[in-house]
Amino acid sequence: MVTTKILTVGELSEYLRVHRSTVYRLLKRRELPAFKVGSDWRFNVESIDQWRMGQDRTRLEELRNEPGN
Repeated sequence: MVTTKILTVGELSEYLRVHRSTVYRLLKRRELPAFKVGSDWRFNVESIDQWRMGQDRTRLEELRNEPGN
């Protein structure tokens, strides 16, 4: 049996070490991989980790493209 770790907004904010309002802001912008259960948001840890890796790559590309680099 495959078990997938699913987080709530509160758990995700602790996992990412950001305020809950940051999680909601990212959700509003549709920047986080998430799904709803009823009216509550849920997050798959594997999807969040992949998203974080993509954020790191995006930031690295931005730094490389800055003038003087």
